[in-house]
Amino acid sequence: MKAYYEARAGEYDDWWLGRGLYAARHRPGWEAARAELEEWIEQLPPARTLDVACGTGFMTRYLRGDVVGLDQSEGMLDVAREQAPNATFIRGDALDLPFEDAAFDRLFTSYFYCHLAHDERARFLAEARRVARELVVVASVPGKGDPPERWEERRLQDGSRWQVYKRVFAPDDLAEELDGRVLHTNAYFVIVAAP
Repeated sequence: MKAYYEARAGEYDDWWLGRGLYAARHRPGWEAARAELEEWIEQLPPARTLDVACGTGFMTRYLRGDVVGLDQSEGMLDVAREQAPNATFIRGDALDLPFEDAAFDRLFTSYFYCHLAHDERARFLAEARRVARELVVVASVPGKGDPPERWEERRLQDGSRWQVYKRVFAPDDLAEELDGRVLHTNAYFVIVAAP
């Protein structure tokens, strides 16, 4: 997984923006759903926030307050530093966070939780709750007929193919797993906040 995201750094935002390999993908209402997500993130109260698995900083730039982005990929962080220049970026492991207890008001993560197997999710939640008072998770909701857990083949512009684990969540199921509440959901995303 780490090698895949390092290789994908230069084209990751194509997925968000529907360009490159994603230009022909049929996603009705995608742009409006993404705009809603961006607005919800921007409306979170300013806080000392850790954005875990921040990737290219595509969503980091909407977080307000003192923001630290963490990712394992230096290629992703290079893009994030340009895209969200007001944040601080650190390379590190999301399952072994390099921060002291209660170092943050909020831990935010977008599209990372859905790539963790059950035992990894438990480990991540323990780390998240150790370093922050609040957890905000953005995840995928199931599309029609989608199995909740699956391996997806992902192709990059260089022609390479990768197998990536994906777990999607019905909004109430994610809220229950996080012991939190649904802040927003639409056809593509769910946002859950948990103490």
